[in-house]
Amino acid sequence: MIIVSNVHKRFGPKQVLKGVNLKIYDGESLVILGPSGCGKSVLLKHIIGLLKPDSGQVFIDGEDITTYNANQLDLLRMRMGMLFQSAALFDSLNVEDNIAFALKRHTKLSKLALHHLVSEKLEMVGLPGTNYLMPSELSGGMRKRVGLARAIAMEPEIILYDEPTTGLDPIMTSAIDELHLSLKEKLGVTSIVVTHDMKSAFRICDRVALHYGGQIVEIGTKEEILNSPNPMVQQFINGESQGPMTLL
Repeated sequence: MIIVSNVHKRFGPKQVLKGVNLKIYDGESLVILGPSGCGKSVLLKHIIGLLKPDSGQVFIDGEDITTYNANQLDLLRMRMGMLFQSAALFDSLNVEDNIAFALKRHTKLSKLALHHLVSEKLEMVGLPGTNYLMPSELSGGMRKRVGLARAIAMEPEIILYDEPTTGLDPIMTSAIDELHLSLKEKLGVTSIVVTHDMKSAFRICDRVALHYGGQIVEIGTKEEILNSPNPMVQQFINGESQGPMTLL
């Protein structure tokens, strides 16, 4: 479904992506691991078309989205949902209006139909009856789940998760992971998850890619990653300060 081909991206003097190559299969859950600040989120934004590479291509269903204009990108994003690191809720809108934001823009559903659809999504993420709460009334875990309800509101084919468990306690992290797996099973979506949380990654992954130095340095199943002879992989999964990976 998704192919990232030799993608480079620079911000001023800093080269963040240095020829990233990645293939993501239809219906799988791919986790992208890597140290903080290594460019994982930048890669995610190329896949959804929020950033364009300096060179290289991103193919979705065989089409190079780096050539898309604004209207084509809007249509593409209707097939995709994204859960941002901070949930990125609109503080001035209640939960229902946050989740219905894209639906109001891209559909002609009645107010009652929107309410029923939002309520259905809130039920799916374990937050029934919270439609009219404001973001300021939500805990961190609730904000993440509302962000996820918004991400699945358009019934996307692809969901991108940017650090979905950052700042959450272990119990809530486990709950978000279980929710991820439940949605994958119910909706059959392709999931791309950026994180540096090892336990969470191995709980939800079909495959894991390790991103470091602007490139994918290893990719494989959980077992293949755990047993990889690559010293970078072993340093990262064992949390060792000494090794080929240096602090960024």
